[in-house]
Amino acid sequence: MKILVYGYGNPGRQDDALGIRLAENIEKWIADENIPGVDVDFNYQLNIEDSERISPFDIVIFADASIEVIDDFIFTKVNADEATIEFTMHAVSPAFVLDLCKKLYGKTPETFLMHIKGYEWEFIEELTEEARLNLVKATDFVKEKIKTLQAQKT
Repeated sequence: MKILVYGYGNPGRQDDALGIRLAENIEKWIADENIPGVDVDFNYQLNIEDSERISPFDIVIFADASIEVIDDFIFTKVNADEATIEFTMHAVSPAFVLDLCKKLYGKTPETFLMHIKGYEWEFIEELTEEARLNLVKATDFVKEKIKTLQAQKT
């Protein structure tokens, strides 16, 4: 089984970097613990080209900061059927990327979105203390989720 963890956000906008920081944490964990079958990627935003990037994977976990009223984080399933036409192609949703992957490559990896609660969005390259705590919790959750998914497939 192949898993991709894909974080996105702007590291120059304080807590908007949460998705990227989660991906970096998972990348370090993979290297430190020699975790097989897991790849990591990150970018400022999702693009239509990411449909090709996710196509060879069985499971994809997108990670992003959330401005919504949530607890520390929420982990949701992404469905290609929920894709909507975007006003701009400069930023697309995980559902749109998954739907495009299905249409172009005939593949629909099981896809999730980790929403991590952020608090501040100023032009500062540092997470707020509250966001750092949420990141730790979200990272631990994703590690356990990966272990569980790998165990289910063996």
